[in-house]
Amino acid sequence: MTRVLIVDDDPLVRGALTLMLSAAEGLEVVGEAGDGTHVERAVAELSPDVVLMDIRMPRLDGLAATERLRARPRAPEVLVLTTFDADEHVLRALRAGAAGFLLKDTPPARIVEAVRRVAAGEPALSPEVTRRLIDRLDHDTGDVRRARARRTLRSLTEREREVADAVGRGESNAEIARGLHMSVATVKAHVSRALAKLGLNNRVQLALLVHDAG
Repeated sequence: MTRVLIVDDDPLVRGALTLMLSAAEGLEVVGEAGDGTHVERAVAELSPDVVLMDIRMPRLDGLAATERLRARPRAPEVLVLTTFDADEHVLRALRAGAAGFLLKDTPPARIVEAVRRVAAGEPALSPEVTRRLIDRLDHDTGDVRRARARRTLRSLTEREREVADAVGRGESNAEIARGLHMSVATVKAHVSRALAKLGLNNRVQLALLVHDAG
């Protein structure tokens, strides 16, 4: 059973998400929070596997709450809720370790699927949305960031870098396996080693690092 904590300042949104996710097989909503200031305590008390995190909240927004939460040991996965055209800081949440994001008008079945994907350690970002987000929010990585990212990636082996580049293009494990003529299990092993070497939490952060390196 995947345990979910819902964080949103709108009680109607929390109620709707709770009803929807509670009706899905294998998901259990263990609690709600109305502001980012309550997230760490709720996580400590309820031990969720996934936190569904709103961006815009009055006292502590979802960006800061995600950064605080993902800095903790054994932190749950974070799935960010946003209105794409209005929120210009989603990239900050992804850099902090969020596993993906959902638009608030996403169909219920896709929200359920995204929660399950994140709980399984997979990003809830389609390749198309990943590219659109990066293009929209990070047109210019800057010389300093680019140089730093390239230095960081030098710690990878040639094969690990090829896999990392494919992750940066938004390819799935199966697509990487076909393109590089290896098994899916080998791809997963390369991704895991790359994340460990680079001190990253998930594939989204790896994709952003590759993007920063140009």
